[in-house]
Amino acid sequence: MNDTQITLTGWIGGPVTLRDLGDGRQVASFRVACTPSRFRDGEWVKGATSWHTVKAWNQLARHLSQSLASGDPVVVHGRLVADVWEREGRPQTSFEVVASAVGHDLTHGTATFAKDAPVEPRVEQPQVAPAAEQVAA
Repeated sequence: MNDTQITLTGWIGGPVTLRDLGDGRQVASFRVACTPSRFRDGEWVKGATSWHTVKAWNQLARHLSQSLASGDPVVVHGRLVADVWEREGRPQTSFEVVASAVGHDLTHGTATFAKDAPVEPRVEQPQVAPAAEQVAA
């Protein structure tokens, strides 16, 4: 695959929304603010903040909607996707990240992980007829 992969580190800048699409799929979306800091002339200087829209699907969407909140530091990895359309005859473009992995940025604190319980496949047990009693002769 020749998709453009991107990794962002930043802060969640609003609510994480989870939508059920009605066909068994869910999508979560949120905004991430990324502000670079550089050490110049003996002090930390902040650069311009860039904002990015992130979407996640299905299991990842459900997990992050339960785990992340506005203001949390995050690391996001995923595909950079361009949405192109026309407005008043002029082309418009916006970009979003379709996440493949999202987590708390542990350079800013600690986190606790809770793994989902594995789903056991349901296996039908064969019906075994009771053994016939042996009659002593």
